Amino acid sequence: MFEQMNAQSLAFGKSYADTFTKAQSVAMEGFERIRDLQIKTLEDRVNAAVQFWSEAAEVRDFDAARAFWPKSVQLAKENAEKLYATSQEVFGVTLKTTEALGQLAKGSFENTSEAFAKQVNTAKKAAAK
Repeated sequence: MFEQMNAQSLAFGKSYADTFTKAQSVAMEGFERIRDLQIKTLEDRVNAAVQFWSEAAEVRDFDAARAFWPKSVQLAKENAEKLYATSQEVFGVTLKTTEALGQLAKGSFENTSEAFAKQVNTAKKAAAK
């Protein structure tokens, strides 16, 4: 009886360890995609800011500053739009990662329930004999 309980515990432990390893892999892939999105956005915005400030350095008088003003508004608008778009992409990646983790957990619980039910039925049959 103790061997059966030990074997059952080891099987469940191995099953959960495998599931947790897969879950960690899925989570790390999600983090990597999010990191890549944010780095790409940061690089794009830094390049836009550098270009903006290099043009701003060329402004020498009031008329040039007045002509340059719309470019600063445009930069702020582009930054806000890119921030919003990136946050939506990050949310999408997070949602997909969460769904994948949920499916892993669901599968693990279903497998455990099936294995436990089989063992209970086997024990019932053995006890009835």
